[in-house]
Amino acid sequence: MKHPSNRQFFAYWDEKRGDSRAPDRSDFKPDGFRELLGDIFVLACDEASRYPFRVAGTRLSALLGRDLKDQSFPGLFGAESRRDIEDVITAVTEDMVPAIAGITATSNEGVMHLELLLLPFNQRAHVPLSLTGLLAPFENGHSSLRDFKLTSWRYIHPPTERLVPRALRKLKLARGLMVYEGLR
Repeated sequence: MKHPSNRQFFAYWDEKRGDSRAPDRSDFKPDGFRELLGDIFVLACDEASRYPFRVAGTRLSALLGRDLKDQSFPGLFGAESRRDIEDVITAVTEDMVPAIAGITATSNEGVMHLELLLLPFNQRAHVPLSLTGLLAPFENGHSSLRDFKLTSWRYIHPPTERLVPRALRKLKLARGLMVYEGLR
C-alpha cells in the first residue's frame, strides 16, 4: 500500500479482525477513522444490482461530481476494466481477502492516479453481504472523474504463521522429517 490513508484504514480493519478472517460490520466505529470518512464507501455485494454503493463519503462523491448512493461501482470503470473489478470484488467477498489496486481516471484536468483498498466484512446468516473500501487520490485538483481504469491489483493474504498452530511451527523447523498422523 502506497497511500497513508489506505495503510491507516487497513490497520484499523486488521485490528478489528483479530484472529478472524474479517471483522463484523458492527465492530466498525467511526471514531477509529474519523478523518478518513470522506474517502470511505460501503458496497452491497449484489451481483444482480452490479455492486451498488450503500454509503459513500463526501470527498469521494465530490471527486466524482455526483451522489453515489445506489450507483454501480463497476459502472465507474471503462468496459476493458469492468469485468476485472467485478472479479476482484467477488474474490474479496467470497474468499474474504483484502485487495489493493492501482487505478487511473480521467477528468477535464487530465489523468489522475488513485489507490483503491477493498476490505471484506465477516459473513453472517440473514445479513446482506457487503464490503468496505477507500479510494485515495494521489493528486489534488481533479473533479468529475470518469473512465476509471484498473492498472494493477493484488490480494493481501494474512500471514501464514498466524494461522499455523504452535506445535506445527516447531515441526516445520525439523527439515527432512515428515510426520503423518494416523498412519501405522
